[in-house]
Amino acid sequence: MAASAPPRWDRKMQQRLARGEEAALGELYDRYASLVHSLAHRVMDDEEAAAQITREVFGYIWENPDAYDPKQGSLRSWIAGLTQRQSVHRLRQSENRGAGSPEQVEARVREASTAARADYIVTSMPEPLRQALDLAYRRRMDYREAAADLGVTEDEARRRLRLGLQLLSTAVQDSSPQGRSL
Repeated sequence: MAASAPPRWDRKMQQRLARGEEAALGELYDRYASLVHSLAHRVMDDEEAAAQITREVFGYIWENPDAYDPKQGSLRSWIAGLTQRQSVHRLRQSENRGAGSPEQVEARVREASTAARADYIVTSMPEPLRQALDLAYRRRMDYREAAADLGVTEDEARRRLRLGLQLLSTAVQDSSPQGRSL
């Protein structure tokens, strides 16, 4: 998972894209293509559709570099939002062609939105919390092993895990259908 780009990098990248620097698009693609593809695949559950959406997102960025406003957030978040919107649009189009019931489509949209929020939360959280969660969930360490690996006390490791999980729980809470208002 790529770390969030610093705002200065984001502004410079936008300026380079606005000048039409093809190398800038290549750098941006290298940095964010896996994010775009994985988000699109989460929504579409189709490799070919995810690849097409990835091409469309980067094509849009190339043609509209001024659509990104650094004051509104990171370039990574903007690209993730573009991907999410394009993927949901494409999924709803497929539903109109009989690829699933409206309920199935909306369930997939909610799941993908939750996954996108969780990804954003993890990449935005402080590094110590992210490291603790990584050790606990990817490397399957308990809090004692995580504490030893991080060089902190067991109480600190538990605190980091608890805070990280509390942050992640907001991604799930925000996506519950009964918690939404229209």
